[in-house]
Amino acid sequence: MQDQTQIFGIRAIIEAINADKTIDKVFLQKGLKGELFTELESLLRKKDVSSSYVPVEKLNRLTKSNHQGAVAQISPIEFYDLDQLVVNVIESGKKPLFLLLDQISDVRNFGAIIRTAECTGVNGIIIQKKGGAPVNGDTIKTSAGAVFKVPICKVDHIKDAVFYMQASGIKVIAATEKTENTLYDVSFVEPCAIIMGSEDRGINPSILKIVDDKAKLPLLGDIESLNVSVACGAFLYEVVRQRI
Repeated sequence: MQDQTQIFGIRAIIEAINADKTIDKVFLQKGLKGELFTELESLLRKKDVSSSYVPVEKLNRLTKSNHQGAVAQISPIEFYDLDQLVVNVIESGKKPLFLLLDQISDVRNFGAIIRTAECTGVNGIIIQKKGGAPVNGDTIKTSAGAVFKVPICKVDHIKDAVFYMQASGIKVIAATEKTENTLYDVSFVEPCAIIMGSEDRGINPSILKIVDDKAKLPLLGDIESLNVSVACGAFLYEVVRQRI
């Protein structure tokens, strides 16, 4: 799977970008110079492709081939257009259920969430273009192939998706401990979208200000939070319970 989701070499990555391949992220060697390398940097900025500068040791771990100071992660799936997906779901007569992921960073959590989403009838998953886990071999494996069955959209910012959902008559509910309501106090019967936050900081405060409702899981032990994929599963199955 790695060979299918990774390319290396400056020229190869430039050609992939110009061919409109879906690239999740490009790792560039710190301190590298040269005309071709500068061309790649310029192209990454122009196309708004996520990139980061890393030590050469990092690149050597990513591939044993001659990477020339650049390794790119290519998504094995095509991403959906958010507007068109929402319209298609509404016109199909299905009761919309979407999942918004605010920069989930661990690929195994991401894959597990996609697997649960497929099992619970989620119509689509929306992620941010930058800052989240990529769709790679580990994601595919953890999702048990569900990544090929659930539509996934990328947006510039999760706020964009929140506003679009609300304008489309879809209630946006944040899974957060910053509320008195448990998920059993909130109605998921109507069209809705659930936001799950990142592993380290939860949902961005600026997003919490614009959601329609908030809900938390009751925690009876001493640990203050659940793994995000487990919490997501609890929320999605509460949706299933209420809608059956």
